[in-house]
Amino acid sequence: MPSPIRAAAIAATLVLAVGLSACGRRGPLEPPPGAPTTTVTKSDGTTEKKVVKPNRPFVLDGLLN
Repeated sequence: MPSPIRAAAIAATLVLAVGLSACGRRGPLEPPPGAPTTTVTKSDGTTEKKVVKPNRPFVLDGLLN
Protein backbone atom coordinates (compact mmCIF):
# COMPACT_ATOMS: atom_id res chain seq x y z
CA MET A 1 0.00 0.00 0.00
CA PRO A 2 1.48 3.37 -1.02
CA SER A 3 2.26 5.85 1.69
CA PRO A 4 -0.01 8.92 2.03
CA ILE A 5 2.83 11.22 0.97
CA ARG A 6 3.41 9.24 -2.20
CA ALA A 7 -0.30 9.16 -2.99
CA ALA A 8 -0.54 12.94 -2.47
CA ALA A 9 2.47 13.49 -4.74
CA ILE A 10 0.90 11.36 -7.49
CA ALA A 11 -2.41 13.19 -7.14
CA ALA A 12 -0.69 16.59 -7.26
CA THR A 13 1.25 15.55 -10.38
CA LEU A 14 -1.94 14.42 -12.12
CA VAL A 15 -3.78 17.63 -11.22
CA LEU A 16 -0.87 19.72 -12.48
CA ALA A 17 -0.65 17.74 -15.74
CA VAL A 18 -4.37 18.09 -16.43
CA GLY A 19 -4.32 21.78 -15.58
CA LEU A 20 -1.40 22.52 -17.89
CA SER A 21 -2.73 20.44 -20.76
CA ALA A 22 -5.52 22.95 -21.37
CA CYS A 23 -3.23 25.97 -21.83
CA GLY A 24 -3.46 27.82 -25.11
CA ARG A 25 -6.07 29.55 -27.21
CA ARG A 26 -8.87 27.94 -29.09
CA GLY A 27 -9.35 28.44 -32.79
CA PRO A 28 -7.35 28.36 -35.99
CA LEU A 29 -3.68 29.24 -36.14
CA GLU A 30 -2.82 32.88 -36.71
CA PRO A 31 -0.65 33.79 -39.69
CA PRO A 32 2.63 35.57 -39.07
CA PRO A 33 2.59 39.37 -39.32
CA GLY A 34 2.99 40.61 -42.87
CA ALA A 35 1.90 37.34 -44.49
CA PRO A 36 0.41 37.83 -47.97
CA THR A 37 -3.38 37.46 -47.95
CA THR A 38 -6.16 37.29 -50.51
CA THR A 39 -9.87 38.01 -50.12
CA VAL A 40 -12.21 35.10 -50.87
CA THR A 41 -15.97 35.51 -51.38
CA LYS A 42 -18.05 32.63 -50.06
CA SER A 43 -21.26 31.35 -51.62
CA ASP A 44 -23.39 33.11 -49.00
CA GLY A 45 -21.90 36.51 -49.94
CA THR A 46 -19.53 36.96 -47.01
CA THR A 47 -15.85 37.64 -47.54
CA GLU A 48 -12.92 36.12 -45.74
CA LYS A 49 -9.18 36.82 -45.82
CA LYS A 50 -7.01 33.78 -46.43
CA VAL A 51 -3.23 33.47 -46.32
CA VAL A 52 -1.58 32.75 -49.67
CA LYS A 53 0.69 29.74 -49.30
CA PRO A 54 3.93 29.94 -51.29
CA ASN A 55 4.65 27.19 -53.79
CA ARG A 56 7.90 25.70 -52.57
CA PRO A 57 8.61 22.39 -54.33
CA PHE A 58 10.30 19.63 -52.37
CA VAL A 59 13.09 17.42 -53.74
CA LEU A 60 11.00 14.23 -53.61
CA ASP A 61 7.81 15.70 -55.12
CA GLY A 62 8.44 13.87 -58.40
CA LEU A 63 8.49 10.52 -56.61
CA LEU A 64 5.51 11.24 -54.36
CA ASN A 65 3.14 12.45 -57.10
